[in-house]
Amino acid sequence: MRTLLTLKAQKGKDKITALSLYDYPTARLVDGMVDVILVGDSLGMVVYGFDSTLPVTMDMMVAHGRAVSRACSDTFVVVDLPFGSYQESPAQAFASAARVMAETGCKAVKLEGGEEMSATVAFLTERGIPVMGHVGLQPQSVNALGGFRVQGRTPEGADRILAAAKAMEGAGCFSVVLEGVTRDLGDRITRELAIPVIGIGASPGCDGQILVMADLLGAGERAPKFVKAFCDTRTLTRDAVAAYVEEVKAATFPAAQHCY
Repeated sequence: MRTLLTLKAQKGKDKITALSLYDYPTARLVDGMVDVILVGDSLGMVVYGFDSTLPVTMDMMVAHGRAVSRACSDTFVVVDLPFGSYQESPAQAFASAARVMAETGCKAVKLEGGEEMSATVAFLTERGIPVMGHVGLQPQSVNALGGFRVQGRTPEGADRILAAAKAMEGAGCFSVVLEGVTRDLGDRITRELAIPVIGIGASPGCDGQILVMADLLGAGERAPKFVKAFCDTRTLTRDAVAAYVEEVKAATFPAAQHCY
């Protein structure tokens, strides 16, 4: 069984594998195959069709987090805190995180931010809530960032993201997700942090990688540069539905073996 301690021990030794997914049957299939499942607020875009993660609510995160946690006995489950549920104060963040952990059964929560969130992370970790940080491209700050853009291209930008990652580590995060940065910066942050750095659009030199399950399966219409589709679920699904429609129209399904 993966735990916070086993994940920390993988730093620099054994690459961490992580997926972001949101439902019971998929989590059941991959439980034990990957180290971490993140129930990400990306579900707002992947499942609900929003343009960003900003409309995602606590109720959504709790519902999906509960479903995934029920499916997993081996993989370490982390649930995102959605936008607006933790930025106001450490007390607000604790109330949100406590609800998520109590109602879903997850093992940790994830939140975005750097130095400005360090006091909040410390407040949570001091009270027994494991926290995964998220630095670099932060989807909840997409409006402030001017869109989904690669971060850290300038020396100043790179230093700012490194400082954010170190602030998260210093505040007590057991790991950080590093998203949408240059390869050199990904390598630098991985070297300089003592906690695992899990990349997405960062560098193969990170301590691990995370992808959204739908992207891995080739289920999306469009995907960013850092995504590799490991199969073509769109074609498989359309072919299966077409075959189903054909058999229903021809009255060959259900056949005798499908009837009581």
